[in-house]
Amino acid sequence: MAYKYEAIADSLRQDIKTGKYAPGELMPDQNKMAATFDTTRITIHKAIQLLIIEGMVYSKRGAGTFVRKDFGLTDTRQETQVDRPLGTTRTNQGKKVTSKVLELEARLPTKREAEQLMIDAMDPVYVIRRTRYVEGQVWAYEHTIMPTSIVTLTKQVLEGSIYGYLEKERGMSIAGTHRLISAAKATDEDVEAMDAKLGDPVLVINQVSYTDDGQPFEVSESHFPYASSTVVADIQVH
Repeated sequence: MAYKYEAIADSLRQDIKTGKYAPGELMPDQNKMAATFDTTRITIHKAIQLLIIEGMVYSKRGAGTFVRKDFGLTDTRQETQVDRPLGTTRTNQGKKVTSKVLELEARLPTKREAEQLMIDAMDPVYVIRRTRYVEGQVWAYEHTIMPTSIVTLTKQVLEGSIYGYLEKERGMSIAGTHRLISAAKATDEDVEAMDAKLGDPVLVINQVSYTDDGQPFEVSESHFPYASSTVVADIQVH
């Protein structure tokens, strides 16, 4: 069962997609929306955060929330939300999942990363690169950006499940993720990480994951070998 803020986000998302709120238009303030949906301003704030994560709207301090002017115009890629468990370990429950850590460093976020994670430009982030293996076979190459304020990460943690560590050791409640699925050609990094051939097709999943209070905590891009990757989506029509 979805949280109420997720249901409200679904409703607002549909309003934007159907043109009720046009690109560049100022949306009703959060107090008005709270009255409309018979809920609290905090719940509306969480719903708006999800739409910001998805790149549909943006907020200006003192002005309100606006639909992005470029929404639906500049991005022609097919966007698919896939209802699957989060993370390689959960996706492959009952199987042996291992990781090879390629990079663990800290730096300041790029402008885009700061916007996606809703953090300040001076808040440091981890840069994490890992190759994930399932039953000894390459599963994916992951490139992850995560605020250092969330948790202290070590190579030992990265060799296991990050999500499992965040939930069990840090008490975080992970609510979901917004995913963008596309295809690309293998890069030099894919050759290094997955032993792919340069130019081979790879399945790419970009995602922003968030906690149950709507706060994004991770931006990641995962590459999957074309020969062993499929996407399965179960769609329920009411």
